Amino acid sequence: MSLIESMIVDECVANEPRVAIPRPEVHLVVRVGPSANRGLDMHVLGARRYVTRKTIRKGQWTVFARLQLGTAAAVLGMPASAVAGHTVPVEDVWGAGEAQAIYDQLASAESPNDAACILERAIAARRLPDHLHSDHPLLVREAGKKLLDASVHEVAAELGISERHLRRVFIETVGMSPKMFSRLMRFSRATDLARADCCTNWASIAAQTGFYDQAHLIEEFRNFTGATPEAFIHELSGAHDRTRADPDAVPLSLLTG
Repeated sequence: MSLIESMIVDECVANEPRVAIPRPEVHLVVRVGPSANRGLDMHVLGARRYVTRKTIRKGQWTVFARLQLGTAAAVLGMPASAVAGHTVPVEDVWGAGEAQAIYDQLASAESPNDAACILERAIAARRLPDHLHSDHPLLVREAGKKLLDASVHEVAAELGISERHLRRVFIETVGMSPKMFSRLMRFSRATDLARADCCTNWASIAAQTGFYDQAHLIEEFRNFTGATPEAFIHELSGAHDRTRADPDAVPLSLLTG
């Protein structure tokens, strides 16, 4: 199985606002341009629980690699919980020597696509031997699918484990509890439906995505975005957001610095 769920290259041709829907996966990000440290840097982005907003400066290009859910430990050499909610320079994760070797390769890249290939190879090279893997990644991926349509209690029972064990595995392997994961995915699905529905029937969207009612949906949008559902969807329509054009694209405003 590939360690990378998706990868995207973005080139910013003008100063642009960006809005990112939070994701539970870990990302590795390479930046080249005016916002990057010394013009070139690389960071690890942990799981994010809230919408991120930022204006990206003209002339910057960025490569994002979104890791498969639960694979952070195999790539980083540390659990996802260690970087959850944080932006960490790659040298603090892989060590100064290995980071410098990657920077040297990236400095010779002639295009963003070249940099994407370098990043992909670097991630593949970090993979731990299969016999060192725990069964946690498989467990969280299976549970993650089920949590889209079932409660934590129901998922734990179906998997034959306790809720306490499921919570412990999720916090270590994903960087958030299964309940927070479920909330985040429900919010993301509601956002996608709202952007596809020109009439934006919030009561219908709430029913389709597992909210108790429209009031519950509104409360969760405020929690994740700091805005009403209508205001947030309007904000997305005015901001550069690749998550709509490419559902597997990494949120572009999860940037550092």
